[in-house]
Amino acid sequence: MNRFHSVHGGTAVVQLLGTGDCRYISATGTSSRDRRRIVNVDEKLNAAPEHVRIKTDAVGITPFTPTRTFGILVLVLHVCMCIGLGCLASSDDLGHSSIQLYNNYIGVMLMMLIGFGYLMTFLRYYGLGAVGLSFLITALGVECALLIEHLFAHGGAPFSMDIGHLLEACFAVATFLISFGAVLGKVSPTQTVLLVLLETIFYSANRQLLLVRWLSNVAPFADVGGTISIHLFGCYFGLGAAFMLRPPPESACDKAEKSSVTSDVTSLIGTTFLWLYWPSFVAGAIPPGTDEAETAITNTVLALVGSTIATFALSAILSNGRLRPVDIQNATLAGGVTIGAVANFKLQPVGAIVIGSAAGILSTVGYKYVQPFLATKARLHDTCGVHNLHGMPAILGGLASVILPACIDLTGVADPGIQAAATALTLVVSFLTGGLTGALLRLVGDGHGQEFEDAPYWEAAEEDAHPA
Repeated sequence: MNRFHSVHGGTAVVQLLGTGDCRYISATGTSSRDRRRIVNVDEKLNAAPEHVRIKTDAVGITPFTPTRTFGILVLVLHVCMCIGLGCLASSDDLGHSSIQLYNNYIGVMLMMLIGFGYLMTFLRYYGLGAVGLSFLITALGVECALLIEHLFAHGGAPFSMDIGHLLEACFAVATFLISFGAVLGKVSPTQTVLLVLLETIFYSANRQLLLVRWLSNVAPFADVGGTISIHLFGCYFGLGAAFMLRPPPESACDKAEKSSVTSDVTSLIGTTFLWLYWPSFVAGAIPPGTDEAETAITNTVLALVGSTIATFALSAILSNGRLRPVDIQNATLAGGVTIGAVANFKLQPVGAIVIGSAAGILSTVGYKYVQPFLATKARLHDTCGVHNLHGMPAILGGLASVILPACIDLTGVADPGIQAAATALTLVVSFLTGGLTGALLRLVGDGHGQEFEDAPYWEAAEEDAHPA
């Protein structure tokens, strides 16, 4: 049976009868000459003896066919990382890691694969891209971070790989997935691979050179949950890349950047996994069984409780009594982002709840007002709203880490000046390096005109491949 699909943004799918072979055609112009080209193509195809059928709303055509560049790039990068790890990493002289450390690793990895992956399935036509590319980013990101971050931290010194190294690599992956959220549906698999490689370099440089070697040697620096080094960096790196990639066509946003009941529910599955395992992420690098780990876990749970309750309340207030799925999917998690910088501080329980509640309020307001403002006034398209979930709550966490040392005794734990410097410098470095990365990604873009769709790069099921 012959099938053809009309798709958004001036893009058509041409399917050869009896072969299942598809070709994508996307618009490149809006002139009357372009329209005449489409009419002529349609007339010739319709006159042909049942070879092809085409239906299109396009204005001008440019052929698009996926290439093998992605697969070749992944293999080359994989081989390079294997060679590097083969030269430096070994399994000799391993210590006996606590079983709790492995449990933390499992929790963090579940956050990456199921939490982040399914959180980004809110786009109804981009489920395969969201979960599938999150899977790739996790695997490739772990491999790249194991080698590249070690090079920045210790140079070419050999090391024995253990669970601690794997856990640190997972923290780096969280940064990459946050950045990916800002450009979700707008980058090809090839661009995604380059994003991971370049961000690994810039993330490792910022964390090891700026935060660890420099600032931490001047005075104590607190960020056990990665509020500054992970969430702040990942968010503004992604926003810098999104800014340089520029917004997608309005037709793409109107027809494909939408959710469905099913996609919203699967996104909430990701939310609940992130909510459940977030304490493992925050306390993951702290020695298990210590008072500090107990404090971090307790504060994180209470902050998440606070942000969840505040989000449900404010979402209904700002939306005339109805709950917005985007708020519940994201802003409920903001407490975990903010508390990371101060999770090991001896806060009273109510203090953690208040910090989490403030984060939930800030994030909900961001999704309601700040994100539309940035999209229209600054032409900054943020697909997942990472600025609302990770950016602003991370800045709030950085400010909390500056203010709290002046209110409670944190001698030897945190220094207000260092906390402020780390927050400001990380924000600047991440946005600039993200912008540079975005500029490089533009050079290898496909220009297929099918943002927020699986169809160009996945063998998607026919009924779900394209918007009506």
